Amino acid sequence: MENKHQMTVQGKGEEVLLFSNGYGCDQSMWRNVTPAFVDEYKVVTFNHVGSGKSDVSFYSSEKYGSLHGYAEDVIEIIVSLGGDPVHYVGHSVSGMIGILAANKRPELFRELILIGPSARYLNDYPDYIGGFEEKDLQELFGLMEANFDEWAKYLAPIVMENEDRPYLKQELVDNFTTGNKEISKEFARVTFYCDHRRDVRHVRVPVHILQTKHDGVVPLEAAEYLVETIPDASIQIMEATGHYPQLSQPEETIRHIQSKVKGDDPS
Repeated sequence: MENKHQMTVQGKGEEVLLFSNGYGCDQSMWRNVTPAFVDEYKVVTFNHVGSGKSDVSFYSSEKYGSLHGYAEDVIEIIVSLGGDPVHYVGHSVSGMIGILAANKRPELFRELILIGPSARYLNDYPDYIGGFEEKDLQELFGLMEANFDEWAKYLAPIVMENEDRPYLKQELVDNFTTGNKEISKEFARVTFYCDHRRDVRHVRVPVHILQTKHDGVVPLEAAEYLVETIPDASIQIMEATGHYPQLSQPEETIRHIQSKVKGDDPS
């Protein structure tokens, strides 16, 4: 399991805080957040198969042709840690991965803390705003196929925002281009064409959503849909902007995660 996902376990606590990174990124995205929790929790980070230095020999298009395959991996990881319920922190598409895993094995989750999640990225008028039109995705995938590195350079500043700190954009470009590119192309289609609106109706654990005040990937309407649809859900609008607050505003991200795992009111 450690080699498959390059899993890292730190911390002194008994309760597990499991961090799951979003599309195209590896566990290094959490490096400014996880140190705040190691004194009180067992902190676990990992890479999805195909990202970072995960073992790509485990990859198959059949298994990972939907987010359910990634959800199975999350369940495997929790079971390998002993099977006690975890505090799950999922970014972006790992929000839906966590929901699918919790729907299958709710006893493994204390709660889901989801940063910038979306049940569907495509608009479905008139009832659902996901943020993207079909032509937007076709343009993105076309650029990805033509020149993956140029695609990364094009997308990174759009989704990162925070133009005053260009090093954040560069870190995202580096993350996008470090993993297995063929797997990344498949994962992109699985991510952006997913539709889990039915699944979110059946979540049986508490869900806490952290949504930045402006997110070029997930509009507020998509986050509000989740709050309205998930049986036990709350939302916190952050001061941070962009799709990666764990990089752009780690202190605020830490504060909100702490308030959720401890059951405090958000500050």
